[in-house]
Order: sequence, then structure tokens, then C-alpha cells
Amino acid sequence: RVKPFLLRRTKGEVATELPAKSEIVERIVLEGSQRDLYDSIRMSMSEKVRKAIAQRGLARSHIIVLEALLRMRQACCDPALLKLDDGVQRPSAKLDRLMEMVLELLSEGRKIIIFSQFTSMLDLVRNRFELESIRYSVLTGETRDRKSAIDGFQNGASDVFLVSLKAGGVGLNLTAADTVIIFDPWWNPAVEEQAIDR
Repeated sequence: RVKPFLLRRTKGEVATELPAKSEIVERIVLEGSQRDLYDSIRMSMSEKVRKAIAQRGLARSHIIVLEALLRMRQACCDPALLKLDDGVQRPSAKLDRLMEMVLELLSEGRKIIIFSQFTSMLDLVRNRFELESIRYSVLTGETRDRKSAIDGFQNGASDVFLVSLKAGGVGLNLTAADTVIIFDPWWNPAVEEQAIDR
């Protein structure tokens, strides 16, 4: 009968010395084979969703709707997330742009946190970081030694912290970071805000 109360303090009450947060939305244009793949998924899933709604109604078709949205999100992030067995190597416009941004930010001496909801996306980012010899730490639900990963970033052993949104959305205070990148926006903006503010 009594819903829980959430007590939050604003940044202005707690850390008045911090500058205002700047937000930049980076829009990425899908082109070539990645765009073709996205369009084919969009059209096939649209047909599947319409058929399910016609047969079962909207209330009983939630799983199919969510599957459609998930597959389109994955195609936007990186076609490799779809695990297609067609042998085609498709580019990822978002991952390519992320690498450009990270290299530029690191050249300015920035400390970066990158959030993604997909741990498999973080694995793809890790592969690219290793090719570029970028020092990074990782925090996901599979991370056994959470403290070492956090300390490595906080103490300067790594320049970039790759964090899954669920694992890093609560219980963290990463004061070493001055830049946060949300690779794939989350369904719940409040979860995103919580992650960024930490």
C-alpha cells in the first residue's frame, strides 16, 4: 500500500564547485551495406509485427514488438551484434565514429567512460581499442574483481572505462572521468541520467 520513497539530492546541493554538464547529441548516418541491412530488418519485422497484432492483438504481441525494436537497435550499433551467418563483413558507422571521437578526446588528455547496454558491443569496442593500443578497463555483470576495474580507471592505469549500463548504473562514483559517452541510448532516460551523474 505504501510505495517506496526516493530521496535525491541535486548536484547543486552536493557539489557546487562542479561546472554545468554539457550534452552533445551525435547523429550517425547509416550508409551502404549497414543501411541496407537495417532497412531489410525494418521491413521484415514490420510485416511480422503487423501480422502478430492482426492475429493476437497488441496486448499479446509485446514480445514480437520488443524483438523488432531490439534487432533494429542492434543493426544500428553494429551489424555484428545480429550474429548473421552470411559471411558478409559489414561496416559499423557508430563504431567508426566512436573510435574517431575517442582518439580525439584522448589526444586532449580526457578520461572517458563509455556505456552500452550490450556487453557484446563492449567486446567489439575492446577489439578496436586493442588494435589502437588504447588502455581501458571493463565493468560488466561478468566482471569478477569490480574494485580492480574501478581502481584501474580512477588511478590512471586506463584512460577509458567500458561499462555496461546495468552493471555501472548504480553504486559507482567515478570522479576521474570528464567525458561520458552513451553508445546506445537506453529505454529509460532516468537510468541514463543516473549512470552519467555517477
